[in-house]
Amino acid sequence: MVTRTGLDAAAHLAALRDRLGRESRLLVAFSGGVDSALVAVVGAEQLGASAVAVTAVSASLPAAERTAARRFARRHGLAHVEVCTDELDRPEYRANGGDRCFHCKSALLDALAPLAAQSGAAIALGTNLDDLGDHRPGQRAAAARGAVAPLVDAGLGKEAVRAVSGLLGLATTDKPAAACLSSRVAYGDPVTPEVLGRIERAEAALHALGFPVCRVRAHAGGTVARLEVPPDDLARAHGLAARIDAEVRAAGFEFCAVDLQGFRSGRMNVLLGIPAPGGPVAAS
Repeated sequence: MVTRTGLDAAAHLAALRDRLGRESRLLVAFSGGVDSALVAVVGAEQLGASAVAVTAVSASLPAAERTAARRFARRHGLAHVEVCTDELDRPEYRANGGDRCFHCKSALLDALAPLAAQSGAAIALGTNLDDLGDHRPGQRAAAARGAVAPLVDAGLGKEAVRAVSGLLGLATTDKPAAACLSSRVAYGDPVTPEVLGRIERAEAALHALGFPVCRVRAHAGGTVARLEVPPDDLARAHGLAARIDAEVRAAGFEFCAVDLQGFRSGRMNVLLGIPAPGGPVAAS
């Protein structure tokens, strides 16, 4: 299978199989997203029950994503466990500085380390090549603790991950990116279970209104919701303004606004002086 951009999905799959086949035992940090799902499936294909998908559970993981991860694991016969992580107990994480992801990834790896040590397994993350150019402090924590990144080692960026997932018929092939709920909180505003709950409820309401790709960004201490939907959905959002406003307020926000630039992954990074990926306005 060669994509319209000339990407050879079969060659990338072979490279990933080769990389994962070099491990004897593997713990895959499995969020249920497209990247970690591919690593988990190919890891299980190569290593059988010696590859275990591990989902980190905390208030920053939406309940719908936890359910989807469980369903995916059952469908593909993955060995799957859940562990609770303590990032919200860490003052540095709750403070929500520009290095929040470092403390999140540290909490994840600290939770996985005893399991890895007990079984002699490597810890694998779903980082892909395109992630390396983004603002991701969590990569420092992963490197410091010796976690591996099979997608990077095999030369897969996001397009290749989706192409290989399609080749394998994975349901996650076209799944929209779904970063943790804490990524929606403006840097400098505290991350609390209450604010994360508001965001989760508001985004669930938007999904129910027909906006599968969206972000509810929390500002002003979690009182203001700034909604991002793809540019092509802005007109429809305007037409549903009254319903959207009511749902977002019912979720616990006091104010609701729609960002006229539309959805853009990593948008909060502009508060750190870092341009979001994709330029001024991105549609995906």
